[in-house]
Amino acid sequence: MAIYKLLVLDIDGTLTKKDKTISAYTKETLINAQKKGLRIVLASGRPVYGIAPLADELQMDKYNGYVLAYNGGSIINWTTKEELYANTLPDDVIPYLYKCATDNNFPILSYCGRDIITEYPEDKYVVYEAALNKMPIRKVDNFLKEVTYKLPKCLIVGDPEPLHELELKMAEHLKGKMNVFRSEAFFMELVPLGIDKAECLATLLDIIGVKREEMVACGDGFNDLSMIKYAGLGVAMSNAQDAVKEAADYITLSNEEDGVAAVVNKFFFVENGKN
Repeated sequence: MAIYKLLVLDIDGTLTKKDKTISAYTKETLINAQKKGLRIVLASGRPVYGIAPLADELQMDKYNGYVLAYNGGSIINWTTKEELYANTLPDDVIPYLYKCATDNNFPILSYCGRDIITEYPEDKYVVYEAALNKMPIRKVDNFLKEVTYKLPKCLIVGDPEPLHELELKMAEHLKGKMNVFRSEAFFMELVPLGIDKAECLATLLDIIGVKREEMVACGDGFNDLSMIKYAGLGVAMSNAQDAVKEAADYITLSNEEDGVAAVVNKFFFVENGKN
């Protein structure tokens, strides 16, 4: 049987339940596994500070864990908080992104430290993004003038149908420069070219000296496909998209049924009793 050393977990729909919390049993299982030597990577499209509370809850700072944020745009050593890798948007595309959003009456947002910054703090989709990541919203008078630093990604939010029409136009215009896709029907992700969980994980494995054959990756969404195919063992949640299940080596229980804990018990350690 293969010996696995690294467990990579998507967050929403994988690690967390529908209410965006980690079950007590999964939390206990993951902490106990780390005590026995397992290393955990949380790999998500969320910003760093949207992942931080979950990484802290799992005590990853004590056990050499890593955070992979922005779908592969950043790697953080959670023990030292050192950023090991970063991929940011080209400066010259930001004015175009802002113009597309404002001309079509959509809010645009990004991240500054622990804050979400936007001109539209009361927009329902902006509020949802803030609640999802447990990050405060900071209103700015002019988004374009505010972002004088490198951005890992922007988000344009709005009702699905008109947002999809804008997505098609922007994706064509920005082809070869950056990536445009929707993570939710109402969220348009604007990210650097080459953002990919598998590529980012390959960089991390080189840094920490772990082979891909020693890695297990669990996910449920289309943005998890590359890492599931890349891992030594690719695992899909039972609630995953059909294409993700087809690509996986193994299908575990759903995120509502402690599917991540089941993977740990089956492939890393013997099952511990539920309390």
